[in-house]
Amino acid sequence: MTTHDRVRQQLHVLETLLREHRHWRLDAPQAHLFTSTQPFYMDTMEPLEWLQWVLIPRMHTLLDNAQPLPEAFAVAPYYEMALAADHPQREAILAVLQDLDALFARDKS
Repeated sequence: MTTHDRVRQQLHVLETLLREHRHWRLDAPQAHLFTSTQPFYMDTMEPLEWLQWVLIPRMHTLLDNAQPLPEAFAVAPYYEMALAADHPQREAILAVLQDLDALFARDKS
């Protein structure tokens, strides 16, 4: 399995987790919320919204077009800070994101 395949698989795990715990939204945020220049769109989106509306689709676009994946990639550290300690799915979300980050630390296949 290539790195691209493993990344796609991990994105599906993340999406499934968000859907199962009702963190997946049906209505897209307003267009102006996507114009943020802040990392993770901290000023316009909630952390889990950014995963759904920015990270997952952009990564799928790279994968679908056989584009190179980012070299330096780590989202888990932000989510360790952004998700409240008492968030019910905090540990599960962090585990998935750490697994995703680990794929970018490996040699590319």
